[in-house]
Amino acid sequence: MDLEFYKAEAQKKGKEHKKFLESLKKKPPKNLDYIVQEVHDEVFEEVNCLSCANCCKTTGPLFTKIDIERISKHLRMKPKDFEQKFLRTDEDEDQVLQNLPCWFLDEDNKCTIYDIRPKACREYPHTDRKKVFQINNLMLKNTEICPAAFVWVEKMEEKLGKR
Repeated sequence: MDLEFYKAEAQKKGKEHKKFLESLKKKPPKNLDYIVQEVHDEVFEEVNCLSCANCCKTTGPLFTKIDIERISKHLRMKPKDFEQKFLRTDEDEDQVLQNLPCWFLDEDNKCTIYDIRPKACREYPHTDRKKVFQINNLMLKNTEICPAAFVWVEKMEEKLGKR
């Protein structure tokens, strides 16, 4: 997986992608959620996250209170101890990882807490989200981090026309 290639392509096509995603917001097709899911499924038949894990290496997820309670319980830690060991409060007052890559990323790019991972990790890169146009800025950002997000936007453009 050539991450530099995808990042460069995402930056090169940023304006085009932004225009396309904004067109979805202005005039979403009636069956947009269905198309989004269909393209998401296609993309993840091609892209294997385990060959990349760039999200886990470069971006930290937000940990909700529920995430913290679930993960700390699994690790047999008190939530406060978990927070102290792994998390910090960012400028938006959100709980995020102290350091990257993620503490729970194994050498083979597998998540050691996969079944109980944070909600933000389960939803990433948001390419199967309903009303996807509500997160256009996030999706653009994700295209520079995640090859699957980049391929998803490209396939959506192809499927719906560049609008």
